[in-house]
Amino acid sequence: MWNRLKPDLKLRLTLRVAAISTLCFAAISAYFLVEADRSVHTRIDAIASLAARTLELQQNKIQWVNHPRAEFPDLDNVAASVMAPGLCLAFRAGNGDTVQRFCGGASGAAGHPPQVFATLYRKLFDPGREATHAVTVRGTTIGEAVTWIDPAVQTAEAWHDAGRLIAALAIVLPLLCALVYAALARALRPTRIIRDGLERMAADDLTARLPPFELAELSAIRDVFNHLAERLSTTLAERSELTRRLIVVQDEERRHLARELHDEFGQSLAAIRALAASAHQTAAQDCPALLPECDGISRTATGMMETLRGALFRLRPPDVDELGLVASLEGLVAGWNGRSRGQPRFECRFDGAFESLPAAVGAGLYRIVQEALTNAAKHAGATRVTLELTAREAAAHDDRTIALCIADDGRPGDTAVTTGMGLLGMRERVAALGGRLSFETGADRGATLHVVIPASVHPTVMERAA
Repeated sequence: MWNRLKPDLKLRLTLRVAAISTLCFAAISAYFLVEADRSVHTRIDAIASLAARTLELQQNKIQWVNHPRAEFPDLDNVAASVMAPGLCLAFRAGNGDTVQRFCGGASGAAGHPPQVFATLYRKLFDPGREATHAVTVRGTTIGEAVTWIDPAVQTAEAWHDAGRLIAALAIVLPLLCALVYAALARALRPTRIIRDGLERMAADDLTARLPPFELAELSAIRDVFNHLAERLSTTLAERSELTRRLIVVQDEERRHLARELHDEFGQSLAAIRALAASAHQTAAQDCPALLPECDGISRTATGMMETLRGALFRLRPPDVDELGLVASLEGLVAGWNGRSRGQPRFECRFDGAFESLPAAVGAGLYRIVQEALTNAAKHAGATRVTLELTAREAAAHDDRTIALCIADDGRPGDTAVTTGMGLLGMRERVAALGGRLSFETGADRGATLHVVIPASVHPTVMERAA
């Protein structure tokens, strides 16, 4: 009933939490990388501005003291105060030539980033971009101060920062998933109780009820489940009572119809036969030519009497309590074989003692067999119908059961059989006797009816089944 190959709700929610957490870590890492790139460019821009002002002061000093041999540009002081690993500082003259340049060596602490990260980082952030500031003396631009970070060093530092976040993710994410899964397992533990309740209800146990739950959502499910089970139990009880009454009315109508046929139609047929016999005697003396017509009338009346006798037998079966269940069923099967002339062929087998069965059980089994044989003969298109009745002994006498099996080789899944009032009536009769019924159809041909009824029933049940 339950597909256990699919991941359960706890696993699905945990995977979603893991995916969201990974996206959050990725967003945080991207934010830190963007902020780090912006911070680097802000710093080198400030260094370039400082270098430009220093060079302007140097040039003004040279012109003020009129010392043309003074060294220009002199970036030693600036480089000494701001130099860092990978930082490059230079002065580019107006013609584009680099006159002076300082670069700090790379630090070995950052290590080498993976090639995939380095390629992606270079495409996204373009490390090594220059920051320039013009060097202007008395309104004339004589060059520019240039600052940049070695791309390899900047990429390695970015990987160093991102690597710490990735390490934190590798540690925190499994722990978070474990905690989320444990919390969900605890919170969703009542779903097992709900599933057990649904399985009990599917197995026709309408007494199943769910206990109170802590979660509001599960409490709402519990209220709806219990209300549905209560309504379903009431509805099925009302339907069973209605069906039982319909069965009682049907049996009463059968008895009334049988009585009317016997008293009215039977008497009329008997009178016709008597008149045909009298006409036969008169025709033998006065008009021999009428003898064939008289014989024909007599044969027709006799055939109608036989048909009426069979109809009366089906409408008002023999007293099972007097004849016994086995003899009554044998007579029923023999009657079907006589009427069907071997198409289909009805067979019966009995195993066990059935003499001490209560009258309600015997009458109920007879009606069930009668309805089942009628369905098999009229709707299944079978060539062979087999009836097996077995009395199953148990350790205690009160635990004895009667097993009935009726199988045919007709068309499988006939809707007239599986959905008709006949099967419904049989179900209600079996339920009234406290038993169970199952109807199975074969893959290619045939259908099988299984009925199991306790041999001893409560008196109130006997009254309902009567």
